[in-house]
Parts: sequence; C-alpha cells; structure tokens
Amino acid sequence: MVIRTLTLGVAAALLAACAVGPDYVRPNIDTPAKFARDEAAADARAADVATGVEQEAAPAASPQADAEFWRSFNDPLLTRLVEESLAANHDLRIALANYDRANALLRNAKLDRFPTVTASATGSDSRASADQAPGVSRADRDGESYNVQADVSWELDLYGRVRRGVESSRAEAWAAASDLDALQVAIVGEVARSYVELRGFQERLRVARENSGNQRETLRLVNARFDAGRGTEFDTSRARAQLEATLSRVPALEAQVAVTMHRLAVLTGQTPDALIAELTPVQPLPALPARLDPGSPGDLLRHRPDVIAAEHRLHAATARIGVATADLFPRFTLGGLIGSQAIDTSSLFERDSETRLAFLGIDWSFLDIGRVRARIAAADAEAAGELARYQQSVLLALEDTENALVRYARARVEDQHLAQAATDSATAARLARVRYEAGAADLFEVLDAERTRLNAEEAFADARTRSASSAVALYKALAGGWPTRVPVREDVAAR
Repeated sequence: MVIRTLTLGVAAALLAACAVGPDYVRPNIDTPAKFARDEAAADARAADVATGVEQEAAPAASPQADAEFWRSFNDPLLTRLVEESLAANHDLRIALANYDRANALLRNAKLDRFPTVTASATGSDSRASADQAPGVSRADRDGESYNVQADVSWELDLYGRVRRGVESSRAEAWAAASDLDALQVAIVGEVARSYVELRGFQERLRVARENSGNQRETLRLVNARFDAGRGTEFDTSRARAQLEATLSRVPALEAQVAVTMHRLAVLTGQTPDALIAELTPVQPLPALPARLDPGSPGDLLRHRPDVIAAEHRLHAATARIGVATADLFPRFTLGGLIGSQAIDTSSLFERDSETRLAFLGIDWSFLDIGRVRARIAAADAEAAGELARYQQSVLLALEDTENALVRYARARVEDQHLAQAATDSATAARLARVRYEAGAADLFEVLDAERTRLNAEEAFADARTRSASSAVALYKALAGGWPTRVPVREDVAAR
C-alpha cells in the first residue's frame, strides 16, 4: 500500500509539465534610435554637410567603456573618496542588507520544491489514579511510553504554485541587486558632484579674496590721493563700500566650503569633521573630456539599474499571478512517517515496535472561489501597476539622459564665453587702474572695471563647476560601465 501511494505521488509529480498563470515576456518599449540632444554627434554631422568632406572626429569618451569614470579626472583624492564611499557608505550597507534578505527569502522559496523532513521523539511516564483504575494495584497503574518517528511532507507542484513562487522570489532578489547597483551609481555620483562643487567653491573663494586684495590696493591709492589733496571723501567712501561688498562674499563661500566637506565625510561613512584637514588645500577643478558618447537609448535601458530593477519587479508581479491562480486547483500533498513505539526504551527499533504511515492529501478551495478570484484580481492589478512603473522608469531614464546631454553641451559653450569675459575684464581692470594712476580716468571707471572683473571671474568659476557637475550628471544618467560591486549570491545566479 505504501509503495502504491508513493508511486502515485511520483507519477503525479512527473505529469506536472506546466505552471498556471502568464509566462513573463519583456514588454516592448519603442525607443528612438538616437538621443535628440546628442550635441557632439549633431555638430559632427553638421560639419560634414557644410564641408562636403568626411571629418575624422576626435574619439569621444564613452561612459559604457569607462569602468570607473572618476579616474579619468586624474585626481587621486577623488578616486580615494569614491572607493571609501563604496566600502563604507551606510546607505549602501542598508541596501546590501536588503539584498541579503531577498536572497534568504529566495532560498526559503526554493526549499518548497523539496520534501520537508522532520524528526521527533517523545517519552512519557504516567500513573492512573485509583478512581481511574479501581481494583488495580499501584504498580500496575504506572506506565511508560516511548515514541521516535520521522515525518515527510511534500507538496506535488502539479499546477506550478511553488515554481511561480520561486520565480517571483528570484526576480525580487534580482530587483534588490539592481537597487544596490542604482544606489552605488547615486552615491558615487553624489561624491563626485560634491567634490567638484567643493573645488568650485574654493575657486570662487580664491577669486573673491584676490579681488578684495585688488580693491584694497585701489582703496589705498584713493586714500593716498585724498591725503595728497587730489581726491574726495566721496571717492574714498565708494572704494571702501565696494571692498566691503566683496569681502561680504567670503563668509558665505567659506560656509559652503565647510558644508561640502562635511557632506563628503558623511558620504564616505565618517564623521563630518574627518576630512577637513585633507580637503582644505585648494586644488583645481578636474579636467573634462572634450565630448562624451552617450551611445543609443537602447544601450541606456540595458545599463540603467533603476530600469532593470523595475523590470524585475514586473517579472515578480507576473509570477505572483500564477501563485494566486494555482489556488483554483486542488493542492496535492504526499506525506508519510516511519518510526518506532514501545513501552520501554530497550524495545525501541525492534521489529514489532515499528510504525509507519503514508498518505496523499488533497486540499481544494473550490468552496471559497470568491476569495481566490479576488486574490487573482489583486495580483493582476499589481502586475498592471508594475508595468506602468516600468514604462515610467524608461521614460524618466530617457528624460534624465536628454537633460544631462543638453546641460553638458550648453555648459561647455557657456564656459568658452565666460572664459573670454573673465580674461577681458581682468585686462580692462588693469588698464583702468593704469589710466586712473595717470590721471586719464576717474575712480568710477576703476571701480566699475573691478566690479565687472569680480563678477566675470566668479561667473566663470561657477560655470566651470557646473560643467564638471553636468559631466558627472551625464555619467550618472547613462549609468554605463559603472563598477559592479554587488556580490551576486549563488541563489540569484542560479536561474
């Protein structure tokens, strides 16, 4: 009888060749062949058309080919800060814990495919009362019982409920891995952006201090002319007012420098004061590549971890429809036990003390079909929501990249104009002072030239900072070639 029951269960398991519910199919997303705001490619095509000659363009830096883009900035300190953030950032540690949790849940789901085996043992020593056993001697009212057994239970996955559950858990684990990837991109981008901003604030601080030095020299000249009887108190007041206005910029910039240092320290998992001494020495802004090759939108969607995570969650939600649908059908469980029972420990495991049981259980919710169909409808709605979320993540990724491309391209053009403006304004300020000292110009011309120089040089420093930040933002938007520091677990890798 036991053999017949086991044979029936195994045969039923072998017949389980399909799983109910929809099979996951990657959604078709229409994407453009190229980015509309790929300014470098557009400029190259325009040059070819204008000249009628095929131009040999300088090679573009490709984020997809650059595994660790920050190294191209040739700044060892930036590289070290990025490495420290990847190793010690607390947000990454939280994401890694979530990833480990998803892997543990996947292991638990995979174990449902195999029989569950438990073992138990009991021993008892009892005595019945005289009322319970009247006329029986005290010694005969005592009794002992010992039982040792192993139990086996195995759900026969005829309709794929267990398999769909494993499929869903595996997709959730991959989504957690992609979330960790996405957070790495975000943290590295934040470190690089903060570092660039720090150097930009320091450059603007240098400009303000240098201009205040020039204006202090102008005030000294005005005071000397006033003392010699060739100036007026009005000129002195104007020169002093402009100096004080320039000096007023210094505290705000010093505060921004300090705040950015604190941000970098926390991003690398340290206390806010940890990097002050190391970051205080001024260094120039990182050099930028001439242009960046963004690749195609199709490449982008294959690299963006947030898009990949959204797709895995859609896959998981689709598999959960199958889990819910399987409740429409009976659930078969094959079970059994084998053990030994005796009234004395010395009699355990003897031939006549053996016990055994084999059974095939059927559990079917056909009388509760309304609740089952409600769960299926809920799973369908969840999958529809995840599909919309995936489609939205695609659009946001494309938007993010188009915005980063146009900002980077326009920032480079702005750089060129402001660089020339800063050079010309410095020349004009120098000539104005020469003319003032020679008596060929009044003080207003000098002050106006110095104010223009300060504004132009500060605007140029700010533009250079935004150019470097926009390059970082473009790398972040493309998310290509970023180092994969996610330790892919064996459970996830085994599809």
